[in-house]
Amino acid sequence: MNRCAAFVFALCCACLSVSSACFAQPADWLRFSLEAGRETNQIRADFRGQVGGRDDNNWSSTFRASDFAGLDLAGFRASGSRPLRFALTREAGRLDCVGHGGESYAAGGCAMTSDPGFLGLLAERGIGRPSREQAFGLIALDVRRDLIDAVAAAHYPTPTIDNLIEMTAVGVNARYIADLSRLGYRPKAVQNLVEFRALGITPEWIGAFARIGYANVPADDLVQLKALNVTPEYVMGFERVGYRNMRVDDLVQLKALNITPDFARWAAGQRGPLPPVDDLVEMKVFDRRR
Repeated sequence: MNRCAAFVFALCCACLSVSSACFAQPADWLRFSLEAGRETNQIRADFRGQVGGRDDNNWSSTFRASDFAGLDLAGFRASGSRPLRFALTREAGRLDCVGHGGESYAAGGCAMTSDPGFLGLLAERGIGRPSREQAFGLIALDVRRDLIDAVAAAHYPTPTIDNLIEMTAVGVNARYIADLSRLGYRPKAVQNLVEFRALGITPEWIGAFARIGYANVPADDLVQLKALNVTPEYVMGFERVGYRNMRVDDLVQLKALNITPDFARWAAGQRGPLPPVDDLVEMKVFDRRR
């Protein structure tokens, strides 16, 4: 189960790689292209880091036009071609980009500069100094100071830079960490936070299980329940048939075999008293109903 979850969150971060260290990069290292987005106020941007003449880091996203400070939007949309420049600023650093554009398309190069204060925070917390590609990832994913603070406040082990990038990529933020903590959940490692968020384990989802008597379920059990899409409604269906306080392992086994409360009700009708979970499994395996 953990391997499946690991694969899910690895896909979210696959575009980011790690190698050498350097922080104020020349404009020929990072190339950009801009295109008109679906909405009038949107721009689709693609940034490509180049190492040894090949693309090594790719980042594509849709932005508000206002995110690109200094961009001549009218010139970008007008016919013909003209020089264009803009800056994209994040807490971890900024990209200063120069190129040519027109007719809702632009291309050129960007210089990347890490924010000195952000680098100082990473050093102060013992997280380390990012490589060039990691620095690009911190800017691209918009890793924030409040995430670093929340990890420390919840007393997690010191994260790596890649941990911060992975957490941000799947949507782990300061509020998510705080809300989990209020419910009594502090997974053993930040990697477990990534796994939780990648699977869609939210405080609201945990709370729904708590309301039907499944409070303080171990983190590993939550992962199994979510990975198989076991819902509170599924559990309550068995409650109505007569199965009370079922173990998580039993729920997972039943769901994996697509054993429903309706099947359990049918099985009870065949054998009288409620059959044990193991008997339900056996009956499902040899079920010949169409």
